[in-house]
Amino acid sequence: MDRGLAGVWPALFDGFATTVIVSFSALLLGAPLAILLAAASRGGKVTTRLAGLYLSFWRGTPILVQLLIVFYLLPFFGLELQPTLAATLALALNTAAFQSEIYRAGLLAVPKGEIEAASMLGLSASQTFFRIEAPQAIRLMLPALIGEMQALVKNSSLVSVIAVTDITRRAQQVAASTFRPLEAYTSALLLYVIIGAVLACIGLLLERHLSREAKQ
Repeated sequence: MDRGLAGVWPALFDGFATTVIVSFSALLLGAPLAILLAAASRGGKVTTRLAGLYLSFWRGTPILVQLLIVFYLLPFFGLELQPTLAATLALALNTAAFQSEIYRAGLLAVPKGEIEAASMLGLSASQTFFRIEAPQAIRLMLPALIGEMQALVKNSSLVSVIAVTDITRRAQQVAASTFRPLEAYTSALLLYVIIGAVLACIGLLLERHLSREAKQ
């Protein structure tokens, strides 16, 4: 392998693709569970307590330990996943706990008067949710969701411990093979910064778009 930067970037770009795929897949897989948790926390005592237990575990324990548990525990139940799938599952279960709080807070922020007015106008519960609650809640939740996505990308750097070839893993391999750790890890840092900046720009554009639609 080339000892210069020309030999660093091809390997890191391969890790870049893995990081993006794992992070976005985890976000999407965790979203439905997060919505169920948000709904459960607004339900009866039993569902609220069950949701609370889930949130306490996944929000209160280290992500590294969660990754290792998912990766090594599942084979005991006859379910062996590839490292990338195991990492995606663990991150999805983790982000669901954080996303659920975002969804719950966003829905609670919608004025109750508007919901009551929609009911008086004869709108059904589903019509009220999709026409009144959801559009406002999404606009309110967007900054927090972008922040959670950025946090998820940073947390994904831990998946290298179970041999997932993400940016961090590739940087470690390049550093070991070229004996140029400074270039390898600096380049990896730059890629993480780029991902975070792109997500921030996307969030800003979406927020402006939703604000313009709300004013129309």
